[in-house]
Amino acid sequence: MIADDQAMVREAFSILLGVQSDIEVVATAEDGIDAVAKAGELLPDVIVMDIRMPGLDGIEATRRITSRPGSGVKVLALTTFNLDEYVYEALRAGASGFLLKDASGLQLAEAVRVVARGEALLSPDLTKRLIAEFARIGGAEKPPTGVRIGKLTDRENEVLRRIAQGLSNAEIAERLVVAEETVKTHVGRILHKLQLRDRTQAAVLAWENGLVTPGASGL
Repeated sequence: MIADDQAMVREAFSILLGVQSDIEVVATAEDGIDAVAKAGELLPDVIVMDIRMPGLDGIEATRRITSRPGSGVKVLALTTFNLDEYVYEALRAGASGFLLKDASGLQLAEAVRVVARGEALLSPDLTKRLIAEFARIGGAEKPPTGVRIGKLTDRENEVLRRIAQGLSNAEIAERLVVAEETVKTHVGRILHKLQLRDRTQAAVLAWENGLVTPGASGL
């Protein structure tokens, strides 16, 4: 589903995604309220959600959609700027990643596929700036999530740090000198132990617990 207050954007994205053989656009929404209502009715796999919309914005719409019990809906947030001031809040609200509005049709389609697979759509460069932004706006007030992190083994904590740095399973496997399948197993255990939906939620939790900081190795 595509949620954007601009009709031209909704129509263009519908056309771009509609020609993909493995993607079907089941609905469009003109604002956050419309998106929340249709998401509850249609349960799309992925919602391409504009962050800035009148009335109920994309952040609150994302929070309402992803917080529903048993919700498997994933959100790909759209932003106009390279680091929109609301991107971090969108990720905290439950978005699985973000994409610039000037992305190509192929990039949009691939982003939808990545999010649908439950992978984080966060580049290392974006991750670096998001961590810095978090440190600036809220790094001094971390939520009491340390107990949750404490459930992880040392290896799982290391994998979590790499996830928060924006690394793929293959890149983590190379850094830790283990098989990619082993990394996948660790990721699955991390998500299960911490009761998280996807890698992006895991990254946000790691940032909030200070597992990665600006200037750390790889950042």
